[in-house]
Amino acid sequence: MRKRSAGLASVAIVLLLVLSFDRCFASVEPRLGSARVVFQTNYGDIEFGFFPEIAPKTVEHIFKLVRLGCYNTNHFFRVDKGFVAQVADVVMGRTAPMNEDQRFEAEKTVVGEFSKIKHVKGILSMGRYSDPDSASSSFSILLGDAPHLDGEYAIFGVVTKGFDTLKRLEEVPTRREGIFVMPTERITILSTYFYDEEGESCEREKSILKRRLSESAIEVERQRMKCLP
Repeated sequence: MRKRSAGLASVAIVLLLVLSFDRCFASVEPRLGSARVVFQTNYGDIEFGFFPEIAPKTVEHIFKLVRLGCYNTNHFFRVDKGFVAQVADVVMGRTAPMNEDQRFEAEKTVVGEFSKIKHVKGILSMGRYSDPDSASSSFSILLGDAPHLDGEYAIFGVVTKGFDTLKRLEEVPTRREGIFVMPTERITILSTYFYDEEGESCEREKSILKRRLSESAIEVERQRMKCLP
């Protein structure tokens, strides 16, 4: 009887450890990479960060589209207040023509990198058709929590700055077309750029240069007073 009790206790301890581990794992935030992308729209700027460990292929694809300028002159075709603001597929959404390199990358699809990350406000989530591997360049910015999307769409990043711009987008008049709520005015992505938060900074170099220039000026003045009448 004692052996059985001890065995049950051991099982209970193991279960508690597993549940504790699961809760800890679920509470871990996805690690944000150092790369940042900025969309400059006619309503303000929005900055994104990425989760390269969660969706490496998606992040690489989106970043390459940005580097090629594919999102320039594109637009948000959907703004559903409290739900999503969705960027149009660049092949059909741009006003400027695409060059060969842009079109080649834009027509690629990326494998569905689904994860346990939750669809909450600020998250970036790839758009796709019924095929789980059909995502290309359209993606949604979550304007609110949407748990029904969890595990169905690939999450690859998050808004890091520009929530005031998202509020302005939600104030744009809309119309409904089928399942989509669409803005009645074009919300244009005028231009895009990227940078790395861990990139080299010139602040230290500027400080050293200023100090040396100051020291040089003092030395020049000292020599002038010593040697010149």
